[in-house]
Amino acid sequence: MIRVLVAEDQSAVRAGLVLILRSAPDIEVAGETADGEEAVALARELRPDVVLMDVQMPRLDGVSATRQIVAEQLADVLVLTTFDLDEYVFGALRAGAAGFLLKNTEARALLEAVRTVAGGEGLIAPAVTRRLIAEFASPKPVRSENAPDRSVLDALTRREREVLSCLGEGLSNAEIAGRLAMAEATVKTHVSRLLAKLELRSRVQAAVLAQELGV
Repeated sequence: MIRVLVAEDQSAVRAGLVLILRSAPDIEVAGETADGEEAVALARELRPDVVLMDVQMPRLDGVSATRQIVAEQLADVLVLTTFDLDEYVFGALRAGAAGFLLKNTEARALLEAVRTVAGGEGLIAPAVTRRLIAEFASPKPVRSENAPDRSVLDALTRREREVLSCLGEGLSNAEIAGRLAMAEATVKTHVSRLLAKLELRSRVQAAVLAQELGV
């Protein structure tokens, strides 16, 4: 069973999410909450596999709550929001969120997203992915204090850099395996190693870094 904690401040939306999750035989709702501080506390207590996290939460916002949950390795976080591209996206992904979905996502896609994240693969809604990449590709002033240091790539092997580049395109392990002509299990090993070397918590963080560095 995949155990999920639902953190959403709007009771009607939260009830809908819980209803959808409980419709799946392989998913259990471990708990639910309406504020960010309690989300962190419940994550510590319940140790769910996945936290469905709204970005706009009372007492502690979803991005800050995500950062704490990820830092303590309590669960993988799948962020839900009505905002498809703004500071919340970048904040949540940099905080270590394993996935990002819009609240208007269909029930079946939501369940698959939970399963994907629980299985160790990051996920961003396709519409968000396209705009995210476009945002990184658009000309903008370089803010040196926020720009990642390319020297972090020196620790990676050539193959790991190739895998990182594929992550930056939002490819799954199976798609990376097909492109680079290697076994999917080998891809998983490369992903695990490059995350460790780059001191990242999720493949989505790696995808963001790949885009920022233009890998």
